[in-house]
Amino acid sequence: REMLFRSPVMAEAIGGVILFDETLRQKSSDGDYLRNVILDHGSLPGIKVDQGVKEFEGGSDEKITTGLDGLHERCQEYEKLGAKFTKWRAVINVSDEIPSSNCISENMNALAEYALIAQQNNMVPIVEPEVIMDGSHSVERCHEVTNQTLLVLFEMLDKKNVNIKGTLLKPNMVVSGTENNYKAPIEEVAEKTLQCLRSSVPDELPGIVFLSGGQSDEDATAHLNAMNQILGENKPWNLSFSYGRALQQPALKAWQGKNENTSRAQEAFLKRAKLNSLATLGKYSTDQE
Repeated sequence: REMLFRSPVMAEAIGGVILFDETLRQKSSDGDYLRNVILDHGSLPGIKVDQGVKEFEGGSDEKITTGLDGLHERCQEYEKLGAKFTKWRAVINVSDEIPSSNCISENMNALAEYALIAQQNNMVPIVEPEVIMDGSHSVERCHEVTNQTLLVLFEMLDKKNVNIKGTLLKPNMVVSGTENNYKAPIEEVAEKTLQCLRSSVPDELPGIVFLSGGQSDEDATAHLNAMNQILGENKPWNLSFSYGRALQQPALKAWQGKNENTSRAQEAFLKRAKLNSLATLGKYSTDQE
């Protein structure tokens, strides 16, 4: 973590880092808190506040995210520890039979409840309704479920009086299921994702930071780039990235936990971060890989 946070590219291409509870309290090798290292390198520390998922209803593959109990008190503490934003992830599994409207509704209601609590504690909420790409479902089925999920989410946020201008959305992209024989091409993913956003996301939302959700590094970057190219200058929201594996994997591969590989790992991180940064402007191309 310290190897990544001390990378010079942080100030250039990384706006914030989502930490776990333990990482917000962790110290670096020189004794300073990692949250201060992040701030010193031009980025903002944030915190994941949900407490994972449990089975939604007996015997089903549906999930519900937990963590509302005691959330207000936890957020009070996180704000004092220096967290500037928060994240809560809802998990929506897909098949021909699921998700049920009840599962979507309960998860989106919890997301809205969380968002309000985060704002009451002076932190920006990132709401993450992830339609999972695992499965044999088609890109059309992903589009249908993503659209339904986002419509319910913004209805719930409005109902709870969450300030949309102080909220970020972290959605999945509309992609084919991992076990589907048809892999939707870059342009189709971009078009179908934008269709969902246009039909459900209010213009006053300042930013959308996509999750990578198991996509390859290159696919995640190319999809983001295509969306920004399609929207051009007149986009209602800022389209950016909030990638985990698709941003960190090349650096981890180069590093292998060895100090002598630190500069190589930081180079790999710098390259991936810069390519994603270019994608937010629609200026990425595969020959830059």
